Amino acid sequence: MAQKRLTLQETVDQELGRRSFLKLAGIGVVASAIAALPAEIVEAAENFTTKKKFRYGMTIDLKRCVNCEACTAACKLENKTPPGVTYNPVIEEEVGEFPDVQRRWFPRPCFHCEKPPCIDVCPVGATYKREEDGIVLVDHDKCIGAGDCIPACPYGARIFDEGKNYPAQETEYGNIPSPEFHSKYGLREKAKAPIGNARKCTFCLHLQDASGQYTRPTACAETCMGKAIHFGDFLTGRCIGHGCNLNELITHRKWTRLKEELGTEPNVYYLL
Repeated sequence: MAQKRLTLQETVDQELGRRSFLKLAGIGVVASAIAALPAEIVEAAENFTTKKKFRYGMTIDLKRCVNCEACTAACKLENKTPPGVTYNPVIEEEVGEFPDVQRRWFPRPCFHCEKPPCIDVCPVGATYKREEDGIVLVDHDKCIGAGDCIPACPYGARIFDEGKNYPAQETEYGNIPSPEFHSKYGLREKAKAPIGNARKCTFCLHLQDASGQYTRPTACAETCMGKAIHFGDFLTGRCIGHGCNLNELITHRKWTRLKEELGTEPNVYYLL
């Protein structure tokens, strides 16, 4: 008798136990092909314009992630974000019924999608995607705080900085310049920070050199104690700071990207 071929959904259900994982806050899961190098990566490499030098992204190994939240703390320290602004939280959920319960979790940076829905809804064009490396950014000189981009992101990866959590008095911490804004906005304290703007993970863009190469991994990848987060260039497969190949990781492991049914094509792959 011929062996039954599992459907894509059956494969996911077997691996995760149930489809509820990664649905917190409206986040869904759609599993991707698991055998060979994904066709969309090959196609993307062939179709990118000549201006495209890199396709930066991540793989996050859910079997290695121990929910230590070191990535969240490292991101905050690296980007000098104010209280209430977090770029890379670890999303958690509890499933099952007592006494048979389990906790599940996953880091959630910005996914720097190939087709980011946050760009089209911005009325002033403040959110844009860099042609040379695919990183999605907010131009804080243009941002007027309309906030349309925040609900447009299906992953909840954008946050509005209302400035409510800044200390009333100037603090030593508040005088530390944020590399995200370089010298454009001066210091990060309340009077000079771009209050009223949308903010998000930038893939630690300030760690790039003049050629667009990273001098070290993103803070979350560099700090991850379980070696769960790998950051690099999907065009070449090169991991930044780690002796691995991103494309090999997703070739030899089962993986998923969140809400692929929306056509956003995230550049963060979760290894199952």
